[in-house]
Amino acid sequence: MPKVTVINQKKDIDVPAGANLREELRKHGIEVYPGTARYVNCFGHGACGTCKIHVKQGMENLSPRSWMEKLNMRFHPLTMLAAIGHEDELRLSCQCTVRGDCSVEVQPEMNLSGDTFWQKPYPNK
Repeated sequence: MPKVTVINQKKDIDVPAGANLREELRKHGIEVYPGTARYVNCFGHGACGTCKIHVKQGMENLSPRSWMEKLNMRFHPLTMLAAIGHEDELRLSCQCTVRGDCSVEVQPEMNLSGDTFWQKPYPNK
C-alpha cells in the first residue's frame, strides 16, 4: 500500500493503490478545503480549485494531470495565484490517483509577494 505523508499536519496514511487522493485524505480526517470551501465546493469534480495540494515529493507516483486540472490551474483565479512559483508542484487532490509513496502539503498558502508574483504563471515551454 502506498504511503501518503501530509507534511503540514505531520500525518502518514496508507492508501490503496489507485485510490483518489482527496477521498483518502478526507477519510483519514485531513481537511483539504480551507474555510467555507469545506461546505461550498465542487465535490471532487475539479472545477473549484479549493482542494489544491503542494506535492513535495513523489509527483511521479501520482496520476498525470487531467484536462480539467490543467484548465483549472491555468484560469481559476484562486488556483492560479497559489500556483505562482510552484506551477509544477501544485495539484488538485480530487484529480490525483495515488500510485506510490508521496509527500504533500494540504491548503498551501498563496504566493502574494516575491519576484514571481507579477510574472506570467505559465511561461511558454
